[in-house]
Amino acid sequence: MKSLTILKTAFTVLFFQQIAFSQETKKETAPPQYTIENCVNHFELDKAKKTKVGYQYWFADKDFTQENTLKMSIVEPGKSTHAPHHHPEEEFFYILEGSASFFLDGKTIVVGPNTSLYCPPNAEHGISNAGKTDLKYLVIKKDLR
Repeated sequence: MKSLTILKTAFTVLFFQQIAFSQETKKETAPPQYTIENCVNHFELDKAKKTKVGYQYWFADKDFTQENTLKMSIVEPGKSTHAPHHHPEEEFFYILEGSASFFLDGKTIVVGPNTSLYCPPNAEHGISNAGKTDLKYLVIKKDLR
């Protein structure tokens, strides 16, 4: 009888742990509630993430948006965030300040502010700072959940 009581207790504990885990998972995957307060995001340097080549600031990441993300990258002179690469998502860059060297499928061009750069899905691409001042650009990327 004692074994049966222990077994029932263990089963009950496991059952309630499963329920609690299931509810936690649902909370994590539920879409955020959008309000005027969380839909307006003003850049704050102290909330930017430091990188090896500068910093980045997420205005809207994949945990907040339904489909697209928006990030600002700041890259020091002569550096790049990473080597040319490709991924299934399309991506846009919009140059705010500085001079960018844009690589796309074997060709490179240098551009300045107020220029948009499009990276089609699966195209090899990269961006680096071609100037003597910081390069500041926006990255708009589709999130293929």
